[in-house]
Amino acid sequence: MSKIAIGKTAVLLASFTEEEEMDFFQDKLKNVRYCLGKVGSMNMQKVISAVETAAKRHVLIDPHLYRETHALYHAIMEGMEGVTRGHLAIGEMSRTVGLRFAVVRGKPFSDQAEGEWIAVAFYGTIGAPVKGSEHETVGLGINHI
Repeated sequence: MSKIAIGKTAVLLASFTEEEEMDFFQDKLKNVRYCLGKVGSMNMQKVISAVETAAKRHVLIDPHLYRETHALYHAIMEGMEGVTRGHLAIGEMSRTVGLRFAVVRGKPFSDQAEGEWIAVAFYGTIGAPVKGSEHETVGLGINHI
């Protein structure tokens, strides 16, 4: 099995529209499992919960295994650091986000002993809670399981 760029895959999935996703990835996602979702909020916990719920519903993590939930949590937080430019706060700073996200699980190393990793990517907007005051943002987090 060749090396898989799970981070790049996650960023592309999060940033593509549904049509672009189908056109680009039709035969390229054989060695990973993934899910997509959307979340908009001024509450960081709602963003975290949306990603965790999607990953559990698509059986990307086993919710009974702490290491899998823990790995996902750290990937989410790392991705949100990119979205928020290192200030892990949204509503507290009068900011809101509208994000598409992708969670990708796979084996990014040729050496199978390295095991599985999980990547979480966000793409969307962040800004003041006033329509038209937001700008694009992107974030990526990767963690070993």
